[in-house]
Amino acid sequence: MMARGPAVDSAAGGPGRGRGGGLLLADAPSLYFRAFYGVPRTVRAPDGTPVNAVRGLLDVLARQIVEIRPRGLVACFDADWRPAFRVALLSSYKAHRVAVPADSAGAPAVGVGGVGVGGAAGVGGTAGVGGTTGGAVGGDAAGGGGGDVEEVADDLTVQLPIIDAVLAAFGIARAAAAGFEADDVIATLATRHRDGAVDILTGDRDLFQLVDDAAGVRVRYAVEKFAVVDEASVTARYGIPGRAYADFAVMRGDPSDGLPGVPGIGAKTAAALLNRFGSLAAILAALDTPPAPPAPPAPPASAVSAAGARGGGREEGMAVAARRRLLAGRDYLDAAVGVVAVVRDCDVGEVDGRLPVVPADPQAVVALSERWGLAGPCTRLVSALGAVAAG
Repeated sequence: MMARGPAVDSAAGGPGRGRGGGLLLADAPSLYFRAFYGVPRTVRAPDGTPVNAVRGLLDVLARQIVEIRPRGLVACFDADWRPAFRVALLSSYKAHRVAVPADSAGAPAVGVGGVGVGGAAGVGGTAGVGGTTGGAVGGDAAGGGGGDVEEVADDLTVQLPIIDAVLAAFGIARAAAAGFEADDVIATLATRHRDGAVDILTGDRDLFQLVDDAAGVRVRYAVEKFAVVDEASVTARYGIPGRAYADFAVMRGDPSDGLPGVPGIGAKTAAALLNRFGSLAAILAALDTPPAPPAPPAPPASAVSAAGARGGGREEGMAVAARRRLLAGRDYLDAAVGVVAVVRDCDVGEVDGRLPVVPADPQAVVALSERWGLAGPCTRLVSALGAVAAG
């Protein structure tokens, strides 16, 4: 099971906030899910066990370590994939991903803890994985959302303890916090880090809300070959202020997370509102402010120009239709803010997040690579660590 996750020792960071010398935070669930669906399922260990997600994750880490050249690296995991506090605010949150309680034969779905931190049961010194059962993955003993487990393919479930064992053998720090998602752990570590830039490896747009040029926090977006996402990039993509992504996502919605958004408020309207008011909080404040009485009718000859001056069908800078839709969705908006916003101060303890120079346990790395057919990716990761250490 997951132990309490680490907060990065300040020694992990390097001087300055430019390229290199900073902290690399890996959104492990996002990366291994993408690897599982992106790397051929034919990639298997000698005994036939699928290892495509393991191989893909290790290769991503090796390439990005060489590209970014950080001094610190932490792989962040879900301790709870569907936290109860988010479900309490919005019951639809990730509801479509909850595993069916029973299979067609009536047997209960099996919940398997995610990747462990500090050593997982069933992963021993001989690089063995004992008794892993597929079907569904839950982040902790209680499961997400008060006992729910996430439906995950068996071929991925069996790889999670292998991921844990390989990262442990290399000495790559792992982090999780009870009751929280990897996004929250990443947000907490990024917020705490004060000694160098922070690069976040993820395929999840939710983490765009952490982009902060002044603090040196940026996202390397896996969906676009790890393109760098900074405030200018957020603005270019969505036409919104660089730090307004969370507010934008609340209004627009995100079906992949079970966020319906406000009916009738699409991406363009959400962007226009954020540019007009600056934040969702300001938009909600405007909703709470009674609109000014309508101006008296203008003379017919100037009707068109007067309507333009008043914004035609607008109240206090907001279109009447948009106001009506936002008011109708007010309960959703109030709840969704707490669902979408990452937690920047979750209970993450201390850890030495310094990038290893060489594997912490070379013999375990060899054993793992031989048992699971991972000689190529393990060799590439060793080379990446050596390249950074050599400067």
